[in-house]
Parts: sequence; C-alpha cells; structure tokens
Amino acid sequence: MAPVEVRAAMRLQQLHSLPGLYQVNPAFQVPCLSTPATVVHNKLLFSLYFSFANFYLLSTNMKVLVPPIKLQDPSEIFRPEKVKTESGWQFREYSSSSFDERQKTVFNTYLNMHTYQTVDFVENQRKEWTQFNKFKCGILEALDKLNAFVDDSDPDIALPNSVHGYQTAERIRVHHPDKDWMQLMGLIHDLGKVMAMYGEPQWAVVGDTFPVGCAPAPSVVLMDSTFAKNKDISDPRYNTKLGMYKEGCGLDQVTMSWGHDEYLYRVLINSNCSLPQVALDTIRYHSFYPWHTGGDYDYLCNQKDRDTLPWIQEFNKFDLYTKKEDVPDMDVLRPYYQSLVDKYCPGDIAF
Repeated sequence: MAPVEVRAAMRLQQLHSLPGLYQVNPAFQVPCLSTPATVVHNKLLFSLYFSFANFYLLSTNMKVLVPPIKLQDPSEIFRPEKVKTESGWQFREYSSSSFDERQKTVFNTYLNMHTYQTVDFVENQRKEWTQFNKFKCGILEALDKLNAFVDDSDPDIALPNSVHGYQTAERIRVHHPDKDWMQLMGLIHDLGKVMAMYGEPQWAVVGDTFPVGCAPAPSVVLMDSTFAKNKDISDPRYNTKLGMYKEGCGLDQVTMSWGHDEYLYRVLINSNCSLPQVALDTIRYHSFYPWHTGGDYDYLCNQKDRDTLPWIQEFNKFDLYTKKEDVPDMDVLRPYYQSLVDKYCPGDIAF
C-alpha cells in the first residue's frame, strides 16, 4: 500500500474502535480531493478525505462546509526557538529550501503579508470591517461557523477551529477554574477568522501580527527575506525604528497588521461586551509574537501593556499546545459556555 493508503487505513481502524460507531459509507465527490468517506459517531458527523499525502478529519454537530476552507495558520507551524524549548512541543522548523509544501505555504503567506500589509492597507481594512455588516448572531452560533475552517497545520490530522476553541477553553478551565472570563476568552479567541468566509486572503486573516508604520523588528518571522517589496519600507515616515509613533506611546496607539485578532477585538468593543479589558487586549495581541515571545517593540509599550504581557504569555500556553489533545464533547460543554456568553457577551453580536 502507498503511504497515504496505509495512514488512511490506520485512521479508519482507529475510528472503527470508537464506541458508538455505527456507520461508515461512501460520500459525495469533493473537488480536488479523492476517496472521501463519512463516519457517524455519537451523533457527530466525521468527514474523512484522503488527499495526496494527507487526510483531514472534520468533526462538527452536522454543520460542515464541504469542501472545508483551509486556513494554514503560520503561527501554528513556525515558532521561535524559545517557545519550542519551553513548551516541549516540537513545531516544524522552517527552511526556505524545503520541499515540504506546508513550509512553502508558510513562506508565501508571510511574503504576501509582509509585502501588502501597509499603513494604507490596514486603514482600508478597518473601514471595511468595522461596518459590522456581514452577519449578526450569538457568540456560540458564530463559533459554529468555524466548523467550516480547518487549520492545515498538522501533517496527520486537521480539526475545525471550533474544536480548538473548546480545547483551549477547557485547558484554561482546568488551570484557572476561578477565571470564567479567561475560559470564554479561550473559547472565542479565533472567531475573527470568519473573515475568510468573505474572501479575505490568508495573509490578512492568520499568522503573526506586527506593527505597521515603523520598521519591522528583528524577531518578526522571516523579516530579512519578505519585506523587500513593502512600499512602507521605502517611505521615510515609516521606515525608522519608531516610524510614525512616539516612544512609549502604548499599543493602543499603534496600528497593527490586519488579522483575526484585531477584527474580533473591534467586534467585541462594538458589542459592548463586558469581558475585562485584559481579556480584550489578550485577544487583540495574542498573535503579536514579536512582542510577547520575541521580546521586541517594548519601546512602543506603556505600563498598561507591560501589565497585560504576563496574561498574554499565560494564555499562549493554552492556545498553542492544545491541538495535540483529545477532542472535547462540545454538545456536553455547550450549556456551560452558553452561561458564560450570557454573562459577558449576551444576545446577537454584529460581525
């Protein structure tokens, strides 16, 4: 058997061993994919696709977009050595000469991000997305929409983003049982990725964020090889260490590259969500790795930012290293998290 067939057979054998498995049958054809099959287990629908050297398992409450929207989040793939060492989690190392298609995707994502994320681009994105006119629904209903998104960052199995939200929240719940606001923050932190449903490219949705309007710091991923065509690099207003900012101005005064962090932050602010400010700021900067992990950009920070930093670093432990864990029973957990939504972010939210 070919490697993909061996791996697929092993995965099917694992699925067969699950209690409550009662149906495995051929499914509809999916463009660009081959040999699809669906599995129903404990009232959850699993769609298994074999594609070249990979296969993908989608698990949702019968709400699956087929084919799924793949979001290969570079933040899940390439991490600074410090994070990898402290976590014990062996993230893939990046090599620009690699034959690994994921590593090539990482490079191209950051190349596009670092080419097109400029002051003008971010201002235009803000104007577009802060109209909050895309859809309106409750927080958990919005989370269901992430069932359509697969972070293709694991070489063997990729789960919908909604699963990662529950994984993150549940691990926070174990370590911080008294901080229900932090648990809800973990559940919803990736909700801004719904932008991809409206045609936003991956480089404007996922990946590490960084300030625009000033020179990129050394710890920005692939800084040396991806900024050459960014028009702000040749603009004297923006190409110095401080650029358009004043030292110690505070991150609230800094324009960050556009992505799911900034978008969700603005959605929650617009909705008058009552999550504490530290939760909102953690959501806003959780992908700002050059700061909270790389140690750069302190010259833009004020005391509020430095007080927030330990919370972001604490949250990061649960965000990055939960995807290897078991899939939680979201049906069982949903009433608990609905109670947190009702407490902090009730009613319909405009996205």
